Amino acid sequence: MNIKIHIERLVLDGLPITRAHGPAVQQAVEAELTRLLADGGLSQDLSGGGAMPSVTARGIQLKHGGDSGAIGRQIAHSVYGGIGK
Repeated sequence: MNIKIHIERLVLDGLPITRAHGPAVQQAVEAELTRLLADGGLSQDLSGGGAMPSVTARGIQLKHGGDSGAIGRQIAHSVYGGIGK
């Protein structure tokens, strides 16, 4: 099974990161979401294919001084909760 993910827009309002950290957060989200999908797969609703205009994701808890990679991984886990098994 091939899974193609296209994140058109990732809104990071209210997060303690600067514009310069955005690419590192994006890279961490993509890498962790890829790993989660490879390990756990998609929900039954999405396993046949299709597109989603948006994904409802649960909140994340940020730790003071968290790095861009950690923030990206938390976002990926939150998104995976809306599309994964």
